[in-house]
Amino acid sequence: MLKISLDKLDELFEAISASQTLYIPTDREDGSAEYRKYESGMKLSSALNTVRSAKDFFFPQTENLVDFKMEGKNIEVIDIRKESEDFVIFGVRACDARSFTILDKVFLAEPVDSYYKTRREHGTVVTMACTRPSETCFCGVFGIDATAPEGDAACWSDGESIFFEAHNDKGQKFIDSVSSLLEEGDTAKLDETREKTRAILKKLPLAGLSTESFGGDRMMEHFNSEKWGELSESCLGCGTCTFVCPTCQCYDIKDFNTGHGIKRFRCWDSCMYSDFTKMAHGNPRLTQLERFRQRFMHKLVYFPANNNGEFGCVGCGRCLSKCPISMNIVKVMKALEVK
Repeated sequence: MLKISLDKLDELFEAISASQTLYIPTDREDGSAEYRKYESGMKLSSALNTVRSAKDFFFPQTENLVDFKMEGKNIEVIDIRKESEDFVIFGVRACDARSFTILDKVFLAEPVDSYYKTRREHGTVVTMACTRPSETCFCGVFGIDATAPEGDAACWSDGESIFFEAHNDKGQKFIDSVSSLLEEGDTAKLDETREKTRAILKKLPLAGLSTESFGGDRMMEHFNSEKWGELSESCLGCGTCTFVCPTCQCYDIKDFNTGHGIKRFRCWDSCMYSDFTKMAHGNPRLTQLERFRQRFMHKLVYFPANNNGEFGCVGCGRCLSKCPISMNIVKVMKALEVK
């Protein structure tokens, strides 16, 4: 396996950014981390996860879809898209990497979302294995191995070096582009680090969480559960959980009159909002209970029912740490668990 010493990481980032745009997780002033476009001297964050997931690179929070120019009764449709540039996202965790698989099932299914498809084609995902999982992590519940992340290429750190492995042609192309900086490495210490991480994962508070009570075959049982009232009672409907979630894919499309034409743009939306999917006759989910139920039924029942049992959650733990009233998918799963 090829490696590079941690003290040469700056050289690696400079080499990558010389040929294509590079994004890395870096620390913010408040101590959290976020993805930023790499600039010389920027340091890789040691934080477990970024505040917002890497989903943004393929499904951005806001994007301009098309412009319209109007002159009298004549309407000109202007395709404002330009061919996307190649880019690399470095340091994506296993949970976020799995979220791309879930999003692919939504945006690459017919009819294909060409905006998402183009970004996926031009982006190279370089994942990084976890070494210090948090108490809010439960990715293993959904079959994700934090020590063996997916992605186009993956990397591991043993505390002294970073080791690389390609998972597909795109990943191999990435490794080849920086091969002059890499050397063959002994993985003995790396294997030891992996085993230590696996031992930690087994001891995490949520390691024993089960999905056996969920899936499409229990749809009406869970839908009609009397527990939704108590679970949703304290929910503020703020949408924080949906905006930090790497797998949420709800959006709204709006037109904006600039005075010189019309811009149509797409922006993230939330099923937790009272005006979500509002139509001429009103909103199909009028109560907070209905909206709360929709979010978790989609993750745990509807999505797996339509996707061969794959759940719409990757156990990243962001909703656990960010919800202002400490209500999250784990509490819902435990409450609805069939004994």
